[in-house]
Amino acid sequence: MRITTSSARRRRAGYVTAAALVGLLAAVGTPAYAATDGSVVRTPDAPPSGHSAPAGTAGAARGTAHGAAQGTAHGGVAQGAAHGASGVPLGISRLAQGAGRQVAITIDDGPDPRWTPQVLETLRKNHVKATFCMIGTKAQKYPELVRAVAADGHQLCDHSVDHDVTMDHKPVAYQRQQILDGKAMIEKAVPGVPVTYYRAPGGAFTPDSRAIAAASGMRPLGWSVDPQDWSRPGLKAILSAVEGKLPQQPTVLFHDGGGDRSETVAALKEYLPWLTEQGYGFSFPARTAP
Repeated sequence: MRITTSSARRRRAGYVTAAALVGLLAAVGTPAYAATDGSVVRTPDAPPSGHSAPAGTAGAARGTAHGAAQGTAHGGVAQGAAHGASGVPLGISRLAQGAGRQVAITIDDGPDPRWTPQVLETLRKNHVKATFCMIGTKAQKYPELVRAVAADGHQLCDHSVDHDVTMDHKPVAYQRQQILDGKAMIEKAVPGVPVTYYRAPGGAFTPDSRAIAAASGMRPLGWSVDPQDWSRPGLKAILSAVEGKLPQQPTVLFHDGGGDRSETVAALKEYLPWLTEQGYGFSFPARTAP
């Protein structure tokens, strides 16, 4: 097929535009990759210390469109790649590692001088390793608790600098600062211990936040079971939520920070032995599987 002179000029112009866009992305430091699954769409009245439904539920399709539009508006990137430059998947992990009856226990919003030691003691008595999603400013304030968590063999997760649940509506530069500074604050408390996950406050991921986390070696971390323990619904309600019909290889969300966590501690004391009696084992959230 013969290409006209005007067609050739248009094609060359398209190449120049694409090259300029790549150069702009490199100049601003925006990751040149993004996730394949949708971000969470939070309800406007979600409480600051609470969590929204995990990505992949009813709002996920809307989240994909919202996240893509937001990324474009804020200098973000197009969606497509499945892994970041570090090889860490960009998708949100919601499964426990291993096959069969494995459960991943995750603990959010600490460390807290009153509740973290009680959670650690309960986990220790039940021979359970968990993943602690820590807020950077709290890790900075209580480094000895970060060290205690790491010394017991638990995994560390970055939960941002200060738990801003609106950060998915903020510019990419702000998201990057919240993620990377939070990670640095945790690492400073325990030099040499890796921070292997990133959990967005309130589950408010964006394609860019997942890309930033993955590029720094952290798997975006969600959950599949949420007893809403942060709202203090009562011990019976928490146990009912976590002992109901569990999905395969569940990741269960609990809290050791953000308020009175006596119900959480009480629930863990009953829940962990119950899981063992039901034939479940314990592992960490998946890091390499999609």
